[in-house]
Amino acid sequence: MSFSGNVKEELSHQIAQARHCQIAELAALISMCGAVVITPGEKYRIKIHTEKIAVARKCFTLVTKTFNIRTDISVRRNLEKGSETYMLVIREHEDALRILQATKLIGEREDAYSALHIVDPILVQQPCCKRAFLRGAFLAAGSMSDPNKAYHFEIVCTTVNMAEQLRRMMCSFSMDAKIVARKKMYVVYLKEGAQLVDMLNIMEAHVSLMELENVRILKEMRNAVNRKVNCETANINKTVSAAVKQVEDIRYIQQTIGLDKLSDGLKEMAILRLEHPDATLKELGEISDPPVGKSGVNHRLRKIGEIAEGVRQNKED
Repeated sequence: MSFSGNVKEELSHQIAQARHCQIAELAALISMCGAVVITPGEKYRIKIHTEKIAVARKCFTLVTKTFNIRTDISVRRNLEKGSETYMLVIREHEDALRILQATKLIGEREDAYSALHIVDPILVQQPCCKRAFLRGAFLAAGSMSDPNKAYHFEIVCTTVNMAEQLRRMMCSFSMDAKIVARKKMYVVYLKEGAQLVDMLNIMEAHVSLMELENVRILKEMRNAVNRKVNCETANINKTVSAAVKQVEDIRYIQQTIGLDKLSDGLKEMAILRLEHPDATLKELGEISDPPVGKSGVNHRLRKIGEIAEGVRQNKED
């Protein structure tokens, strides 16, 4: 099962204690993956479609636990795709009406709410209800990428109004949620790893949160090691390049004017560098007689380089 599937499986077992939170979560599930059917006799019927058994189980539990209503469940199998679709149906008008009025998806006078895909703000006034609603919205139309590959959380909405309502709800928890249009849909998404951790905490998916944190820690450690190795490699390459240039300058002086033309200190350092081409500046200083500091060694080698360059220019002239 994917990481997103594991999160949904965990959330399907997370049942809020308060009835108003259960209603808020059910409102999200109905508005995101449900439909209200009005029969010829002006009777209401609720249908909820999902391809996730975890979502079907959650809807069944909420309807049964919150309203004590019997729900019919049917399963359709697509043999070609090897997939299954679950459909929950509340057939009785009185039962459907109770649920729709409790979730504020229709008014008390049985008039349709402005749109099924937007929820009455009264339903999600409290932070706990917002958490429940976001949990239901993610179960119905959300997904998360594998944190080993990328950090991405999204909920797909059919209308821009629903997307904006979800975005504001997420931002009320200090999330930096954004909306993007995609194939006539509106996607509310988060990108940063820290925000995904916070979002899992908001939805109360604590097991998945710990799994994501472990992945983040490993990735940060790996990145830190890579940065350190790259830095050390760059320093080694820089040191080797400098040493090769120093040896070239010393050999050029040796072949043109001779090392005897150098002062005693420079001559000693030139010989040491030829004898120890791989030694660091610190090591060259330690084997000098008397010992010389790292800055002193660097100064002498730089002076030798300037002399070699001067000889080259004079020879060209």
